[in-house]
Amino acid sequence: MTGRGEVNAIEDVSFSLKEGEILGIVGESGSGKSVTALTIMDLLPKPPARIAAGDVHFNGQRLTGLNDRAMQAIRGPGISMIFQEPMTSLNPVFSIGDQIMETIAAHERLSKSDLRKRAIDMLDKVGIPSASRRLDDYPHQMSGGQRQRVMIAMALACNPKLLIADEPTTALDVTIQAQILDLLMDLRDEYGMAIMIITHNMGVIAETADRVLVMYAGRVIEEAPVATIFDHPMHPYTRGLLECVPSLTEDRPRLVAIPGTLPEPARRPPGCRFSPRCTYAVASCSAAIPPLEALETAHTAACFRARELA
Repeated sequence: MTGRGEVNAIEDVSFSLKEGEILGIVGESGSGKSVTALTIMDLLPKPPARIAAGDVHFNGQRLTGLNDRAMQAIRGPGISMIFQEPMTSLNPVFSIGDQIMETIAAHERLSKSDLRKRAIDMLDKVGIPSASRRLDDYPHQMSGGQRQRVMIAMALACNPKLLIADEPTTALDVTIQAQILDLLMDLRDEYGMAIMIITHNMGVIAETADRVLVMYAGRVIEEAPVATIFDHPMHPYTRGLLECVPSLTEDRPRLVAIPGTLPEPARRPPGCRFSPRCTYAVASCSAAIPPLEALETAHTAACFRARELA
């Protein structure tokens, strides 16, 4: 609920994730990626937010409608999340050790010495040097890459089955970004957990994801294996995202930009929400919302002209 009435932040968002799989969710800021993640974790403030329809299922259990205590038991050992900006997610007045130990203590009964040992082990695992000494440091005493590693250590402290990483490399330089992504891949292999990576960076998607979900204005507009998305995109928006990426092999005089901007949630256009920015739009695109259709094996897209353009 907003000052302009009720607004649907996301609509008809449906997907599944298998054990050990990495799902990339990509789209511009405001596409609904983070809202989708927060809905899964049941972390949206209520009110003003509410789930009007649909369900979230995890490991055979229906999460929608669970009370706070039941959801708290799921968060951590079941589903864990790395938030966008570690400096604002970490508490500046507590040491990183206290924050990691608090996460573990919320789900496991361990002595203080065992909690400390577990926290040191987690910092070692995510590549923090001199972990036993750095455990008593505060967030401001660490670099951006180290704070992100601390966030990963907190998220993995209870060995979750699903890790949601919301923009895990934001504001990091490319070298640290590569290290963080490699770390997530290594931890996926070690723990066998599923990972959901939310980003607007197609390079991150190419490097990490097995399957890609493209979102625009609160809806899923394309889904396919990562190689298919890059080699054979079917939705004009996905093509536009890929054309915005600089190429090391192609001689482009200038980068191609998608015209216009993402519509405000309260002022979304009728029909296909991308149609005002789409160079392939025809009259029918403004008449109805295109359904998400299977166009090839494991490849779906929501575009009336997808088959024609393919």
